[in-house]
Amino acid sequence: MEAPSVTPSKGHSSWQGALLTVSLLLSWSPPTAAQLTIESVPRAAAEGQDVLLRNPSQAEAAFYNWYKGNSVLIQNNRIGTYAVSSGIFTRGPAYTGRETIYPNGSLLLQNVTLADTGTYLLQRTKADGVPEALTGQILVFQALTKPSIQASNTTVSEHTGPVVFTCLTKHNGISISWFHDGERLRLTERMKLSQDNSSLTINPVRMEDAGKYQCEVSNPGNAQKSDSLTLTVEANASNSGLSAGAIAGIVIGVLACVSLVAALVYCLWVRKTAGAGDQHDLTEQKPSAANHNQEYSLPNMANEVAYTAVSFSTPQQPKTPTSDSPAPVATETIYTEVKKK
Repeated sequence: MEAPSVTPSKGHSSWQGALLTVSLLLSWSPPTAAQLTIESVPRAAAEGQDVLLRNPSQAEAAFYNWYKGNSVLIQNNRIGTYAVSSGIFTRGPAYTGRETIYPNGSLLLQNVTLADTGTYLLQRTKADGVPEALTGQILVFQALTKPSIQASNTTVSEHTGPVVFTCLTKHNGISISWFHDGERLRLTERMKLSQDNSSLTINPVRMEDAGKYQCEVSNPGNAQKSDSLTLTVEANASNSGLSAGAIAGIVIGVLACVSLVAALVYCLWVRKTAGAGDQHDLTEQKPSAANHNQEYSLPNMANEVAYTAVSFSTPQQPKTPTSDSPAPVATETIYTEVKKK
């Protein structure tokens, strides 16, 4: 005997559909560590940027469901559903108008805010109806504004100090870095940073500390650098690092060297002058032959100059020779010396 057939009522059918949905949801389990995870591009974003949650799987799927949070049980967290075969996107309760689901299952979130930080879940339904879930995270940080920098003094003398630089910013919970001439500052034993790195102290200041200084504020999402501030370091002889005794010793040594050189030059000059005088005296003391040497002296108001001429005479034959008149003599100067006395 066959059992009587029963036609299901409309309410009975709705009850069965709801029971099936609950069964599917209860049968789903969160992804384990061995499963693929969604990549966030960029990994950390600043307010106002766009973030792409990239689906790492290339397997074919029939549907893609995106949720904000790590559970599919809360339907209010569903951003939307994309049907691959039809290309239709169905909005969910968590849709804000800034989300786009691509045909490959990736999710683009535009103009992110701090409230968008958190976990996101992708439920991928295969063609055989088996769901698979992947999770990823979005990290959004405060957008930073450019800081400013000030100094206790921008022109200082070498070996003086201290000079204090201060980085001014309105943001909290940030990192502060210092730069010198475009390069990250390398701290020395003369430099000290405050606990939060907002101030830099240099004491004492040296010539190599001169240049342009900048500070940078940053968080994982973005960074901003201040305009440069130039520090001028002037040489200071009084602060050269030498004691008064050392400086006096250097001065005395220089004077002694100058005196020694002057004495040496004077001795050489006297020796040369004496040698020239002796040679001249020997020349004047030589007997002069008759009609061979003549000496002329030219007086001068300021100096007396002796002029010595050595001449050589040769007799000439007269045109009309006579026995009473001597033969004329021709004189030729062959040596001349002038000496200033």
